[in-house]
Amino acid sequence: MKRIALAIAVLLSINISHIWAEGNSTNTSSVRYVKAPRFARPLVEKWITEYAKTQPGVEFQIAKGNQNQGSIDLNIVFDNQESNTKDFSHIVYFGEFAVLPITASGSEAAKVLEGKHLNSKKLKQLFFLDDEFDEDVKKIKQFEQLVIYSGSNATSVASSFAHNFGEERSNFRGKRISGDDLFLNTALAKDPLGVSFNALPNIFDLQSRHVKSDLSIIGIDVKKNLEENFSDKATLDELITILENDRVSEVAIEKIGVSYNEGDEALNKFLQWVLTNGTKYNHEYGLLNLDNKVAQIEKEKINNSLTAQN
Repeated sequence: MKRIALAIAVLLSINISHIWAEGNSTNTSSVRYVKAPRFARPLVEKWITEYAKTQPGVEFQIAKGNQNQGSIDLNIVFDNQESNTKDFSHIVYFGEFAVLPITASGSEAAKVLEGKHLNSKKLKQLFFLDDEFDEDVKKIKQFEQLVIYSGSNATSVASSFAHNFGEERSNFRGKRISGDDLFLNTALAKDPLGVSFNALPNIFDLQSRHVKSDLSIIGIDVKKNLEENFSDKATLDELITILENDRVSEVAIEKIGVSYNEGDEALNKFLQWVLTNGTKYNHEYGLLNLDNKVAQIEKEKINNSLTAQN
């Protein structure tokens, strides 16, 4: 009798262990991790929440900062990003981001730059190390006292800002800030002579749709009727509309997308949903929409991937 009871106990133990292991394995394998710069995370979190309502069996999560790269399934990247994307074979773009020059509200730097409407040549003089300015550009000595802060991380929009002016990110004047670009705002708050730049979601309050109270947009050279839209009086939605319809050479705009490896049907279906339904949240979270023709090409990439798998 004891032998029978012992055998039953062993069998139960094996079955319970198998069920637990199987369940644990299923939970682990069903989670897909998305790595994103902080300015894009609210949008990605919105995707995850909305997609879960249609596909509750597949779980997506934002990857943690120290998470192993090998466990990342999707990576939010920029068109000209100087990061290592060799771990991913494909990229689809879902929108664009814009970058504006900024300083701290009420700072000494804001006073120095007040009333100035800087064109591309003067912005280059302000932000970059370059002794060979065009002869028609008068050197502004006031710029020399200002301290430039630029991001040094691979996920910084520093490269996008620099490339817009034909420069390399290594050519910025001033100080490099490690970590997320949100720390550029922190640096400005601490340095009254600090000047920097950032993506619109880091400049504007996404709730009020106005410039964050501690920041000030540096005036750029635009048409008279657009000056207010590129000032501290700007509203996020009006600015997005202007930039989608009429590009301004002083504003860096770059495509933002998702890099991934083809072969995971769950990822492809998620990305298909993003390009079909998720892009309607772009404006809400401070991003621009792609041109319709470009957006259609990106959708076809995912549709072709799903067709090939089937």
